[in-house]
This record gives sequence, structure tokens and C-alpha cells, in this order.
Amino acid sequence: MAQLNIQYRQAGDVTIVDLSGKITIGEGSVQLREAVRKALEEGKKKIVLNLGDVSYVDSSGIGELVSSYTTTNNNGGHLKLLNLTKKIQDLLMITKLLTVFETFDSEAAAIESFN
Repeated sequence: MAQLNIQYRQAGDVTIVDLSGKITIGEGSVQLREAVRKALEEGKKKIVLNLGDVSYVDSSGIGELVSSYTTTNNNGGHLKLLNLTKKIQDLLMITKLLTVFETFDSEAAAIESFN
């Protein structure tokens, strides 16, 4: 079973979380929640989730993206999405969540958007 792999990078005061694998009910969505919580606990308020290598997201994964977004906002931070695959973009469009998230195709644009 493909796990969710998570890598953190810093670009100035922006934390980029590179995700690869699947964000699904159980393991994947829990890992995503913990990744965002960890960044917030470390005082990182500007978070970009890079979804370019995420092969699959189920409804639980979408729920976790929304939950992470809400948690970040409640902690005075901002969470943005980078490199949505066509599948994820379609999923967010169908669920009307594309309007909730700020999404970017370019890492530079995502980082710049915080300024």
C-alpha cells in the first residue's frame, strides 16, 4: 500500500510541504493532518501544500485538506495549494471547494502570494 510521503522545505518564511502518494481515509489523511499541525506548532504560519506527486485523493483526503485549511486559519496562518493534478482539480471543482483554496501552478507565484 502506498503511503503518503511528506517532505518539508523552507522558502524564506514560507513552509512548503511536498506530498507524494495517496491522501485517503486512514493513514494518508492522518499523516496530512499531522504534517500541518507540526508546521503550526513550530510557529510556521505560511504553508503551501505541494500536491504535484499526489496520485489519489478520496473524500476523506478532501475533508482533511479542508480541515487543514480551517485549522491553519484558526491559528492565524494561511494554507495554499500548489501543483494540483487534473484529478484533484476536478474533485475540488465538483465539491465547490476550488473557490475555498488559493491554488497555484507555480511555486514562485505561491510564495510571492504571501507578500
